[in-house]
Amino acid sequence: HVQLVESGGGSVEAGGSLKLTCTASRVTYSGYCFGWFRQAAGQGREGVAAIDNSGRTSYAGSVKGRFTISKDNAKNTLYLQMNSLKPEDTAMYLCAARWASCSWNSDAYNYWGQGTQVTVS
Repeated sequence: HVQLVESGGGSVEAGGSLKLTCTASRVTYSGYCFGWFRQAAGQGREGVAAIDNSGRTSYAGSVKGRFTISKDNAKNTLYLQMNSLKPEDTAMYLCAARWASCSWNSDAYNYWGQGTQVTVS
């Protein structure tokens, strides 16, 4: 089955940057939507960014202009470049995949990574 592994999280001061990576195995990037979600302590999962099969991207309003989602099909790798980080960005960030169109509903995604923690102080 599809496996997703995130990396790149850490602790950073407000205003700083981090780049998250999600490596997929047993999946071809074509045909899938890939998304980044985040979950702060005691809260539900929130969609952050998504990229569809054709490379179209979409962002949550809270991160638009600060975060950039991209993918490298040849490397089966998804990225999330996060700039101008704020304390409210602190959360576990998870990579997810689903066959077909993108959705902001986390229940629509079939495959999930374990997550990588981002802490902004």
